[in-house]
Amino acid sequence: MTPTPPGPAATPEGGPAPVRVLLADDQPLVRTALTMVIAQTGDLEVVGEAGDGAEAVRLARELAPDVVVMDIRMPGMDGIEATRRVTADGGAARVVVLTTFDDDDYVYGALRAGASGFLVKDMALDDILGAVRVVAAGDGLIAPSVTGRLIKEFAGRPRPAAPPREVTGVTEREREVLALVGAGLTNAEIAERLTISVATAKTYVTRLLAKLGARDRVQLVIIAYETGLVTP
Repeated sequence: MTPTPPGPAATPEGGPAPVRVLLADDQPLVRTALTMVIAQTGDLEVVGEAGDGAEAVRLARELAPDVVVMDIRMPGMDGIEATRRVTADGGAARVVVLTTFDDDDYVYGALRAGASGFLVKDMALDDILGAVRVVAAGDGLIAPSVTGRLIKEFAGRPRPAAPPREVTGVTEREREVLALVGAGLTNAEIAERLTISVATAKTYVTRLLAKLGARDRVQLVIIAYETGLVTP
């Protein structure tokens, strides 16, 4: 497929430009299926395809996509290292990892590398496209089927010798919210648990993102575990 160079910020009609998506997967059938489905949407477009991590990094720099849909297991440079390089480049591209979770033990590594989402390939295509939109809008997302497995991943890790990272500059209520985010609760569930409005819960999450320098909700989950606020 011929890569599409970065386009304008809006369509000729004045509407928002489609979300520019780069697909990175060593299976051509997966890329073809996603490309065909995305082509039927009006708000997403595939601007390039990569068959390995190195090519994904190169095309991310060249094409400046909004979202990179990244497989983990690819020849040469794997998806975790590619994610680390894409997010470290300082561009606007956000990474959604799409993989076969039952065969991968790399969830934690992918999220630590900077991925904003972690999805499994047996999800419905509409759900995958919805996740791309969520991440493009600046939020993070982990597939529900992955959340429990992610917690088990943390539980199975040996305790570090060093003391856990400290959370500074946050209020006691914000610490409560961070712990609930780490436990996988949505804003609505946090609001119900703390007897506050959903808007207030969202405000707390937004403040935490700013104070802790987190890109999105996924990184807040990691911080909650690393600081010991959530213990598997």
